Amino acid sequence: MVDALPLSSRFALSTEITAVQAMFFERHGYLVFDRVAQPDEVASILSEVDRIQAEWIAEGRTHVHGIPLFVGKDPDGEPFIQRFTFTSMFSPYLREFVLQSRFEPVRRLVGEDARVGHDEMDGVVFNRYVKAPGSAYPRLGWHTDGLRDLAYLRMPEPMFNIGLHFDRIAPEDGGLRLIPGSHNQGLWDMCFRKFYFFDHTEDESEVMVETWPGDLTVHDGRLWHRVGPSTKDGWQSLRRSMYVPYQRGEAIRRNDDSPTPIYHRIGQVQRWWKRRQASR
Repeated sequence: MVDALPLSSRFALSTEITAVQAMFFERHGYLVFDRVAQPDEVASILSEVDRIQAEWIAEGRTHVHGIPLFVGKDPDGEPFIQRFTFTSMFSPYLREFVLQSRFEPVRRLVGEDARVGHDEMDGVVFNRYVKAPGSAYPRLGWHTDGLRDLAYLRMPEPMFNIGLHFDRIAPEDGGLRLIPGSHNQGLWDMCFRKFYFFDHTEDESEVMVETWPGDLTVHDGRLWHRVGPSTKDGWQSLRRSMYVPYQRGEAIRRNDDSPTPIYHRIGQVQRWWKRRQASR
């Protein structure tokens, strides 16, 4: 039955993950649920993110719990945080939202002992991609989130990303690309199949995930995935998403004294190199 479903299949999130949904996820490593968040909730979350940005920019904050913020320029040339980390720790509204009972079927899909990693890894991450001069985040190269576990000197654990999407994103708008089934790869392929973050080339096996505001995606963090650039410029290129990490096993919690892990140091080098090339 699952083999007959297209890779672009969209599902409805109910009180339980259906057998078909579970089989699709096991086979391909991702699910797309149609418009789980309501328009007023989408608007409230975006408002909270704007509030957090204003506070962090006023503070001159560059890191949160040792994880660097991606700060660039918006299409109007103003400072623009493009990757927020640990956002649920700075917003009671966001913390309450990601813990709502409607997401219980997703938590149980991960495991009965699964938890939202508010203060683990990078916490609840909010991304804002925009294609404009000075943007720090117009796209994101191929990677798996298993690199995080390797950075902590442990074998990659199942780590499920719950993504809420805030914009209508079609293929020409860039968006999330996944390689279905790559969560079942061996350690060698997880480490060396792609050149982490630097490789942006299209893959013949990749699937583009189209989204509408309020859509919920679930993908196994061990999947190879990337974010493609928009063909549009300025505010028309804006793509916003929020990822909630579901964790199992031993918790490695972070605080303001935590060092910057190696996978983020690699990203910092990459962004420095791009700025250097752009200034030539």
